[in-house]
Amino acid sequence: MITARDLTKRYGETTAVRGLSFDVKPGVVTGFLGPNGAGKSTTMRMILGLDAPSGGSVTVDGKAYRDLPAPMREVGALLDAKAVQGARTAYRHLRWVAQAGGIPRKRVEEVLGTVGLSDVAGKKVGTFSLGMYQRLGIATALLGDPPTLLFDEPVNGLDPEGIHWIRTLMQDLAAEGRTVFVSSHLMNEMEETAGHVIVIGRGELIADTPITDFTRRSARSHVHVVSPSATELAETLERAGAEVTKLDDGSLDVAGLDAPEIGDLALERRFGLHELTPVRASLEAAFMDLTRDSVRYRSHSGMDGLT
Repeated sequence: MITARDLTKRYGETTAVRGLSFDVKPGVVTGFLGPNGAGKSTTMRMILGLDAPSGGSVTVDGKAYRDLPAPMREVGALLDAKAVQGARTAYRHLRWVAQAGGIPRKRVEEVLGTVGLSDVAGKKVGTFSLGMYQRLGIATALLGDPPTLLFDEPVNGLDPEGIHWIRTLMQDLAAEGRTVFVSSHLMNEMEETAGHVIVIGRGELIADTPITDFTRRSARSHVHVVSPSATELAETLERAGAEVTKLDDGSLDVAGLDAPEIGDLALERRFGLHELTPVRASLEAAFMDLTRDSVRYRSHSGMDGLT
């Protein structure tokens, strides 16, 4: 488990991360989301001991990264897929990393097979496509068979088959009881992959919740209601605190109450119901709603950048 408590990082007068507290638990893929400049990469670097916190702490299974007795066997990470010596072959790169971590040579061949690079193991890394670099970076993270894994934008450069592969891999790793923490700007992919999200903006925590709860909080999540007593039902729902939008066809869109609550109120007042359909906002829509005030870089068109 990754545990952050009041984690803070300042660069001169700029505070990149401010008082972050969260737990990344094993057994579920946790997505790490935030607008450009939110502090995601800085947070990941502090988890891995690459940047020292200005305040607070972050640990992996109760220890700071620098205090882990065998770091590669406890934490695997992909932060920059292209941070590799291009003149080395994929095999030689992994063999060198394995030697540094005291990992057996046979493990190199295993992870090359896992990521689908066995056929190009003897090719120089400098000739690789971005997608192949990503696969090599993932192989490096898996070398020590660690219980904790961090991936920063792992699907960049992957084709649809590769994206499906990494999604399945991360879910399988979590199902084995590992801690899987993944940052991505691809909201649709995160919605398919993650079961939990941690969202930050301007270095501060915005949300730490199951993904279903996160999308439910969005103003775009609602319940579509069709009733022969729509006018009377709308008045009842508004008195109960709901926000009701009356559509041209006579149906209602109701926010602020869930479907069972609406159904109970209709039953209590003996209003007929012909349709009661929850409409959940997409992860992207929920993200845009909840981070709108935290966007650091905003285009002139008003569209918010995501990473």
